[in-house]
Amino acid sequence: MENLEKNQVNNLVERITKELKKVIVEQDELIEYSLISLISGGHVLLEGVPGLAKTLMIRALSKTMSLDFKRVQFTPDLMPADITGTKVFNMGTREFELKKGPIFTNFLLADEINRTPPKTQAGLLEAMAESTVSIEGEMLPLPSPYMVFATQNPLEYEGTYPLPEALVDRFLMKIIIDYPSASGEAEILKRHHEGFSSVELDKTDIKSVCTAQDILECREAVMEIKVDNVLMDYIVNIISETRKNPAIDIGSSPRGSIALLQCAKACAAFYGRDYVIPEDIKRMVIPTLRHRIILKPELELEGVKPEQVIRDILSKVKVPR
Repeated sequence: MENLEKNQVNNLVERITKELKKVIVEQDELIEYSLISLISGGHVLLEGVPGLAKTLMIRALSKTMSLDFKRVQFTPDLMPADITGTKVFNMGTREFELKKGPIFTNFLLADEINRTPPKTQAGLLEAMAESTVSIEGEMLPLPSPYMVFATQNPLEYEGTYPLPEALVDRFLMKIIIDYPSASGEAEILKRHHEGFSSVELDKTDIKSVCTAQDILECREAVMEIKVDNVLMDYIVNIISETRKNPAIDIGSSPRGSIALLQCAKACAAFYGRDYVIPEDIKRMVIPTLRHRIILKPELELEGVKPEQVIRDILSKVKVPR
């Protein structure tokens, strides 16, 4: 697909979605937000209990593009070199050779990222920010496109390490994954009863519907999406409110406003428009900001969620017409 136009992005994501739906039941928000992040060039933090098809979705996504996928199970004894790779001495050539780690892929699933110490978590920072990896002073480029999906279990805190704010801020979105509905779970059971196995994904009829080049052209098309100045001001006003709201201890940085703009443009392209409307911004506010604000400790103890505060902010900020 050459010279991808903005109005063709919608057609492409619809084809990818159709293939994903062959193995993913419901989880429409997960698919939509993941694809918006993909065409934005960002990374995703996934939060949900085990067994909600997170790994299956990412594997299926890589299959729709014939791109490389690797999964790393993060554990307390994992070292940075286990992810990035290292140089090993070859006795035959009497030289050091590079042994690349699993980070050299298109889609990296960092499973249970909060189970590994901060030193190892930090090993992802350069890759996520610069799409490069430094190994013993040598800077190496990562494949393009490159995208990290990191998961964390919201229920288990024993033996976990909270993610550093600098790392959390590198994720374009944080997606909360919920249980399927009763009818959705019945459909999952039906598919497994008929022989579907998530382990044997290669036996499914998921087709490759695009290439790495198509995704890169999508990203170029997203950059060209038009945004009116009043909508820029709307984003600034939302971000400013996160810094003034009495319920919030630390508000969003400018990286949050950039992420919101980026996702709003991708959202417009996702829905087949070459211009942003206020609804695109409102739709992207929660996934782009929920991990970028820190509530007052007393409110967290009372069980107040960032989403509640963000919705309150949205209700107060005047929407441009």
